[in-house]
Parts: sequence; C-alpha cells; structure tokens
Amino acid sequence: MLQNKSYVRRQGRMVAAQKRALDELWHYYGISEKGPLELDSLFGRQAPRQLEIGFGMGDALLEMALAHPEKDYLGIEVHLPGVGRLLQRLREKNITNIRIDRRDALEVLDQLPAQSIERMYLLFPDPWTKSRHQKRRIVQIEFIQKIKHVLEPGGLFHTVTDSNDYAKHIIQVIESTVDFTNQAGSGNFHPRPTKRPFTKFERRSVQQGNTVRDLIYKRI
Repeated sequence: MLQNKSYVRRQGRMVAAQKRALDELWHYYGISEKGPLELDSLFGRQAPRQLEIGFGMGDALLEMALAHPEKDYLGIEVHLPGVGRLLQRLREKNITNIRIDRRDALEVLDQLPAQSIERMYLLFPDPWTKSRHQKRRIVQIEFIQKIKHVLEPGGLFHTVTDSNDYAKHIIQVIESTVDFTNQAGSGNFHPRPTKRPFTKFERRSVQQGNTVRDLIYKRI
C-alpha cells in the first residue's frame, strides 16, 4: 500500500447547514465500513458503477447522478465542507444513487471489488507544482495499478487538469505501462467531452487564462 497520502487535510470552515447535513444524512449516504466494500449492499441494487475521486463541492458528481439514474455513483472526498454541501443537495433533490466515502482514495481503492467500476473520474487533482511536493501527486505507478484492479475490462479512467506540467506527468506515468490505451492516441489530449460537467472550478480556471486538458484511458 502507498505510504504517502494523496491529499493534505485542509478542512476549511463548515457552515451550520453543512454540519447539520453531515449529522443527519451521513447514515444514509455515507460509508462507514472499514473493510471490503459490498457495493450491491451499499446501493441496494445491482447497477453499473462510476467513481469520482476528490469530488470537491460535488457539482460534477451530482450532475452525472441526476443525468443517469440507472447508474450508481461512488464519490470520495476528505474535505468535510464539500461533503456537507453535497449531502445538502442530495436531500434537496431526493437523489438515491450516490454514496460518499471520506477516507483517502488510496485506501478506498484497496477495498473495492475487482472489476467493479465502469468509469473513474479524477477531475482537477492537486498538481503539487513545487518539485519537493511532487511525490504527493496521486497519479503514480502504484495508483495506476490500483485503478486497473477496480476498473472492468474496457473501463475508462478520465482525468482533467489545468496544469500543463501535471498533464505531461500523467501521460508519462500511464503510458509507461501496458495496461491502458490513450483514447486520443499516445501522448495526446482528448477533446473535451460535451457531456462532461462544467464545474465552477473549471470556469474560474478558464477565466484566469488556463488551458484545461482531458485525458481518457481505456483499461485493456
């Protein structure tokens, strides 16, 4: 198992409504199990499953779940204000096909059944731009091995970044393996899928003049 955490816990301030949602709704939407995850039991049905790592305030995860009620969505986020905010919105919209895990993504990946996820999203991960911090980047060989284990054959890993340096790092790491194929061709970025949710973070980044890059890899 990886020794480095894939995040630094920066909780920020939770407003009262977020705290209340966490207290009142975690028992329904939250995952408290510490061992292997039984997804059929957690969702109460059998369905195609998708995973978002680091969902932030939950905008993309919520939009995808609303658009595809026939699918189940597992979201991982360690920062409680985002978890509380998403819980509020799940109750407001009466959404039943999302479950949330607050543990480190690397730990959760170890607990997921093999070949249980059809598509995995990693949207705007922390690029850790300083050289001495780059070992904290979540996309490393060990991470790629973990996602290969949980993705079904032909499943997709979709990551998005506004950091040119991190984008090159992701390409180098994933394409050094023989487990995934770049859907845009080796070394290339994928055109932005029209159905990918456009988040507040992305809008702000584009307004600041950054270039957003999509990378989509298929598990062989």
